[in-house]
Amino acid sequence: MQFDLGLQGLGLLVVISLVFGVVAQLFAGRWAGTHWLWLIGAAGWFIGGLFASEVVWGTMTEAELQPIIDGLALDESLLGGLIGGLIAVIAAGLVARGTHTHTTTPV
Repeated sequence: MQFDLGLQGLGLLVVISLVFGVVAQLFAGRWAGTHWLWLIGAAGWFIGGLFASEVVWGTMTEAELQPIIDGLALDESLLGGLIGGLIAVIAAGLVARGTHTHTTTPV
């Protein structure tokens, strides 16, 4: 297997990941109860997109995958990123909500 992702494709994946992270923070930040949801969501999107583009569909040719931007299979990375990002956001929200402890005053 050969990774052929160039700087332009990597940069595009980083930008899309950060945009997803900001949107996740805006829409689910209050539900999750953490200020780090944007970073967790962006990391999930990045890992999912990179995995989909370079591992899952990495053996396909340019004729079979379109569009290819500097080695990044764009459509496939968007799908993988969405799956990875949503899993990361939901898992982080559930973990963060589960760690809040409720204290009661003794009677």
